[in-house]
Amino acid sequence: MQDRSARHRSRASAAVLAALALLGTAALTGCDSGPEGTTKGAAAQPSARPGPVWDREPGSVAAVGDSITRGFDACSVLADCPEVSWATGTDSQVRSLAVRLLGASGAASRSWNHAETGARIAQLPEQMARAAKERPDLVTVMIGANDACRDSARYMTPVADFRASFEASMRQLRSGAPKAQVYVSSVPDLKRLWSTGRGNALGKQIWKLGICRSMLGDADDMSARAAARRASVQERVVAYNEVLREVCAKDPRCRYDGGAVFDYPFTGKQLSQWDWFHPGRDGQARLAEIAYRNVTAARPPA
Repeated sequence: MQDRSARHRSRASAAVLAALALLGTAALTGCDSGPEGTTKGAAAQPSARPGPVWDREPGSVAAVGDSITRGFDACSVLADCPEVSWATGTDSQVRSLAVRLLGASGAASRSWNHAETGARIAQLPEQMARAAKERPDLVTVMIGANDACRDSARYMTPVADFRASFEASMRQLRSGAPKAQVYVSSVPDLKRLWSTGRGNALGKQIWKLGICRSMLGDADDMSARAAARRASVQERVVAYNEVLREVCAKDPRCRYDGGAVFDYPFTGKQLSQWDWFHPGRDGQARLAEIAYRNVTAARPPA
């Protein structure tokens, strides 16, 4: 009787120990399992670090680019007029991007224009280096028209060279101003400018002085050869814009305009009355509107 009682207690103890072992195993595996076999008790995977948030209210602006950003031919013939620049100008009619972001006094003290009339993409790295020294919150870029506007279409900047120069420009900026935001404008539609301006007799006479011969030369020539020449320039501009988009997309602090400037239907009202090619005051104001809309948008253009 005593032996049977001892054996019974031994079997009961073994059963309790086995049950506890099973409970322990369940606690480590099945009981804390979530849906589809996921384990809630497992260490949570670290979430991806969020990328930098686009600042829709930058406190300073530096501009780089070509004659458009210098306001060339907007105020007087064959002269820069930076006060009407779409990017950093102070003209009250234009209301530049800097004025819209910073106010008139802020634009005067916290914006800088390093663009150069006649500049091509090869000169952009040097401009970027100068802009970086200002430590701006935002850098605006408008470049590429002069790379397509050459004495002959065969002299246009090759697309590969255009890409290399823009990549070098972004590296140059990042080496001096790693946190600066960049707003990149598309190259304007030069063929549309030809189509718009060719209806003005005075404009065509001025074009004969040598403005963008690759597109505007022999403006009334409608032959197949002339059409092919203009088409080749148009294709090159489209390719440049694709480069700007692709390179900008690789930088988390860069925003491309989505082709907004290329798509804008400039009319004679927006063109310089001196050359019927560069934007006049009204055209500069339209560029400022486009830039402000894109810089302050919650999401980048599609």
